[in-house]
Amino acid sequence: MKLKIFTVSTIIVIVSIVACSNNKEQSAYSKRDTFIEDLMKKMTLEEKIGQLTLFSSGYDIASSTMHENYASDIKAGRVGAVFNAFGVKFTTELQKIAVEETRLGIPLLFGYDVIHGHRTIFPIPLGETASWDMDYIEKSARIAAIEATSEGLHWTFAPMIDVTRDPRWGRIAEGFGEDPFLTSMVARAKVRGYQGKDFHDVHTMLACAKHFAAYGAPQAGRDYHTVDMSEIELRNTYLPPFKAAVNEGVATFMTAFNELFGVPATGSKYLLTDVLREEWEFKGFVVTDYTSIKEMIPHGFAKDEKHAGELALNAGVDLDMQSGIFNNHLKKSVDEGKVSINTVDNAVKRILNLKYELGLFENPYRYSNIERQHENILISEHLEFARDFARRSIVMLKNENNTLPLSKDIKTIAVIGPLADSQKDMIGSWSAAGDYKKSVTLLQGIKNKVGKNIRILHTIGTGIDNYSRKGFGEAIRLAKASDAIVLAIGEHKNMSGEAASRSNINLPGLQEELVLELAKIGKPLIVVLMNGRPLTIEKVDQKANAILETWFLGTTAGDAISDVLFGDYNPSGKLPVTFPRNVGQIPIFYNEKNTGRPYSEQKYTTKYLDVLNTPLYPFGYGLSYTTFEYSEINLKDTLMTKNKPLLASIIVTNTGDRFGEEVVQLYTRQLVGSITRPVKELKAFKKIGLEPGESSEVMFSITWEDIAFYNSNNQYVAESGTFKLFIGSSSQHVKETSFVYQQD
Repeated sequence: MKLKIFTVSTIIVIVSIVACSNNKEQSAYSKRDTFIEDLMKKMTLEEKIGQLTLFSSGYDIASSTMHENYASDIKAGRVGAVFNAFGVKFTTELQKIAVEETRLGIPLLFGYDVIHGHRTIFPIPLGETASWDMDYIEKSARIAAIEATSEGLHWTFAPMIDVTRDPRWGRIAEGFGEDPFLTSMVARAKVRGYQGKDFHDVHTMLACAKHFAAYGAPQAGRDYHTVDMSEIELRNTYLPPFKAAVNEGVATFMTAFNELFGVPATGSKYLLTDVLREEWEFKGFVVTDYTSIKEMIPHGFAKDEKHAGELALNAGVDLDMQSGIFNNHLKKSVDEGKVSINTVDNAVKRILNLKYELGLFENPYRYSNIERQHENILISEHLEFARDFARRSIVMLKNENNTLPLSKDIKTIAVIGPLADSQKDMIGSWSAAGDYKKSVTLLQGIKNKVGKNIRILHTIGTGIDNYSRKGFGEAIRLAKASDAIVLAIGEHKNMSGEAASRSNINLPGLQEELVLELAKIGKPLIVVLMNGRPLTIEKVDQKANAILETWFLGTTAGDAISDVLFGDYNPSGKLPVTFPRNVGQIPIFYNEKNTGRPYSEQKYTTKYLDVLNTPLYPFGYGLSYTTFEYSEINLKDTLMTKNKPLLASIIVTNTGDRFGEEVVQLYTRQLVGSITRPVKELKAFKKIGLEPGESSEVMFSITWEDIAFYNSNNQYVAESGTFKLFIGSSSQHVKETSFVYQQD
C-alpha cells in the first residue's frame, strides 16, 4: 500500500512539475507576445519594412568599416539585421546606431557564415561528416558558437543540409554527403551545437537550415543551375534533413537559389508556406540567400523588382538579404493591396520574436563583452579538440602491405607536393573568420612530430593550377634519397565551395603524372589527399601504396595528419559520399534503384562499355590499422509491427593488434513496394571502440518510421512486406538477413 501511495505521490509531483514548467513557458511566451505587440503598435510601415531587411556591413578585416549609406539606413530604421560584421568593437558601434539613434531603438541581429568553426577552424563539413561522430560534430558547432558569440555575433548561416550526389557541384564541400539519414543526423547535431540549450544564454547562436530546397541537385552539377525532380524524390531524399532540423528546433531557414517545379525557391509558396509552416509547423523566420529575390527576374518568374518582392513575401519569405527590394518597393505593394499588412506584420513578428528570445531587447549589448572575446578565441582547449576532431575525420582509402603507420625509426622522409606546405589551403573554403596564417601545414606537422630525429626533405614537385614539369626532377631526386615519400596533392581550397563547380574532377594540373613518376622509384608512396569533393583517382589508387583522404582539416590539419601517419591515432573515418571511377559515372550513389534490367554479364543490362558500374570507393568505406570481424546478424524476432520494433544485434571483434574504432552501419531494403525502392538505405549506425581481441555486441532497434517513405500520394507510410537487413563496415561490405513488416 505504501508503494502505491508513493507511486501516486510521485506521479502527482511529476505532473505538478511538468505543469509548472509548461505554465512558466506559456507565461514567458505571453510576456514576449505582449511586448512585441505593444512595440508593433508604435511602428510605422516603413519601420516594419526595415526589420525585413538584411544588409552586409561591407566589413573589411583591415579597417572594420561600414559603407556610409548602410549607416544612414540603420539610423533611418531601414535595417533589421547586418551580416559580415563581427568583433565586439565593430558590432557595438553598429548596435549603438540602431539602439541610440533611431526612434524605437530596436536592436540589430548580427549574422555571419560560421560554417566549420569561427576562429578555430575544424574540418570542412564533408570532412566532419566522415567522422560519423555526432558528439564531436555537435561539440565543434558549440565551440564555433562560443567563439562567434564572443565576437558579437547572434546568428550563423549554417548548417547547409543539401543532399548531393554530384561531386562536380562545388558546394558538396559545405554539406554532409549523399545520404538523407546521415545528413539528417548531422543537421540535428549542428543545430544542437550552435543553439545550445537556452536561447537566453550569451553563447546561443541562431542556426539556419539552408538551402531550402534541393539546391544540391543542380543539372550537370553546375552551381545555381536548374533543378528538376519528382515530388517523391524531393520528399524521400532532399527534404528529410530539413524536417530533422525543424524537429531539433532550428531557429531560421534560408531559401535556395534554384527553381523547383518551375518556381524559384524564394518565390515558392509550396515550399515556404505549405510544407515549412503549415505541414511542419515551423515558427522561426525565413531569410533569402544573397539577392535571390532580385534573381527571380532573370529566372523569368518576376517582371521587375517590385513584383519579385511581392512574390517572395507572399510565398513566405521574412528577411531580404542584400537586394534592398523590400525597402525600395514594399510600401507601394502594400498601398496597392498586392501584399497585405497582415503578411508584413507576421514576418516582422517572427524576426522580433527571435531578437526577444536572445535577450536583445533586455540588453542589446549582451553579446558585446571584450573580456569574453579575449578569453574564448583560439584557446588551447579549442585547438586540442580541433586536432582530435580533425584526425577522426581522416579516411584511409588504401594501405597496401601495412605501409602505414610509418615507423618513427625511419631515417629520411620526402615530403612532396603543392599542398604539403600551403597554409592558406589547410582551412578550406567557407572559413570566413579563420586566419590561415595560424594553421599547421603537413610539413610543419611532420616536423612537430619527429623533431630532429628524422631527416625531412621537401619540394613542391608541381603546381595545382599549372602544367609545368620543372619541379619533377627535384621531386624525383629527393624521393630517391628518402626511405618513404609523403605526397600531398589535391585541390586549392577555392576549387570547391560556392561558384566552384568542375566539369572534370580529376587531380588538376600534372599532379597525377607526378604520382606516376614517383611510383616508379619503388619507395613506399603515401598519398595525402586534400580536397573538397570526391576526386577521380583510379590511377593513383593503382600506384600508391597508401592513401589518406584528409579533406581540408582546418587550423590543426598538419598535426592531425601526422598523428595518423605515425600511428599515434588509428584512422576511423568513413566516406559520407561515393568516389566514382571516372566522371562519366556521375551521378553515382549507394542508394540507387535496381531498374528492370539489373547489372549482369548479359548484354542488355544496365552497364557501361568502358567502366565498371561499381565505384572506386563506396559510401561508408574506410580502413583501419586494425581489423574487425563481424558475426552473423541476430534478430530477436523476424516480425516487425508498428508497435513492435525490430531488435537486431551483431558481434564485432577487434582481430588486430591495436585499439581501433569502427562505424557499424545498418541498412535496409524493401523488396516490393507501391513505388520502387532503393537497393539499400542507411537506417542506423554506431561508432564503437575496441581493444585488441575485444568483442562488443552492437544493438539496434528499428521502428516502423525507419522504413517508412512518401508514396505516390504523398503519404508517409510503412508498407507490409519482406525486407532485407544489412549490417557491416560500409555500404558494400555487409552481413545480410531478412525480416517481415506487418501492419497492425
